Amino acid sequence: MRMSEGVEWALHSCLNLTWLPAGQAIPAAKLAAFYGLPAAYLNKQLQALARAGIVTSTPGPRGGFQLARSPETITLLDVVVAIEGPDEAFRCEQLLKQGPGADPQVDYRQACLVAQAMSRADLAWRKELAGQTLAGLQAQVERRYPATPDNTRNRFAALRA
Repeated sequence: MRMSEGVEWALHSCLNLTWLPAGQAIPAAKLAAFYGLPAAYLNKQLQALARAGIVTSTPGPRGGFQLARSPETITLLDVVVAIEGPDEAFRCEQLLKQGPGADPQVDYRQACLVAQAMSRADLAWRKELAGQTLAGLQAQVERRYPATPDNTRNRFAALRA
């Protein structure tokens, strides 16, 4: 399974938003410039995050994006689902219905052991992401790289929107 680069961009953007003072919004152009990303494409990711209630968007010259909820309540799964959608990574197409001995009455999405194994793996992956919050990730970064919050705020201050 491969997620789009938008997931990485969204996760890093959300993490960077955790270090902003309360009530401060950052324009999409500054978020994009932080990593040299295309602003229009990052804005699409930010709009998806806004639709999911992860960030809010404030229009106007002092507007931009900020977290809509506390980092403790935003999971990595929330961000992934906002960008990639809620569908499982594996979609059983019921290939067994075309094989020898197939029973047209059977729903192979339920009976197929391959589908069941893939569903368990998807559930485990989602459970792991749901168990990690932005606050937890923020704390890990701050322990390993203590200068990151100040560096992030300073870099945003120096960027032109």
